Amino acid sequence: MPHIPLDPELPGIRGAMAFRPETARPLNALVEVLLQGPNTLTRGERELIATYVSSRNCTQYCHNIHGAIAAAHLDGNEDLVRQVKVDFLRADVSPKLKALLNIAGKVQQDGKLVATADIEAARKEGATDLEIHDTVLIAAAFCMYNRYVDGLGTNQPTDPAFYRERGKRVAREGYVAVSEEYLATHTGAAAR
Repeated sequence: MPHIPLDPELPGIRGAMAFRPETARPLNALVEVLLQGPNTLTRGERELIATYVSSRNCTQYCHNIHGAIAAAHLDGNEDLVRQVKVDFLRADVSPKLKALLNIAGKVQQDGKLVATADIEAARKEGATDLEIHDTVLIAAAFCMYNRYVDGLGTNQPTDPAFYRERGKRVAREGYVAVSEEYLATHTGAAAR
């Protein structure tokens, strides 16, 4: 049960964002750039980084929704998403992504744990400075998003079909477009 009055029709981060749309817009703009914008990492790879960090933070809504978005970008490969959450070193992803997931996992714990050797290992696998930068920022941002969702005690559905449907839509339309629609129809629905 949410700690403040949030629209019960908007689970997870959507309810929190509808409560305060002034903060929702920059948060959505950041995630749009990081996960949907032009990059040498695929959208699926970036979503896997967000999913991995969210699963380590045990934020059900975030690791399920971003896992569903990742799967949508990866031709529906939910097994790969599950494997990344459980043991990315054994997952069928590139050595470069494994090195970046290692960095993301360290950022999730404490950014100071990222060592020069971790960066060198990622570079050895072909990671660019931009990919390293964005991995660190995705991991840091998702720690914030996860704590936002969990800290307000948002409603977090358990039905995988909910996440699959929304994941496909976000993969197709992007974060800003989907969120703006929800904000337009639900903003201020909960009493402040």
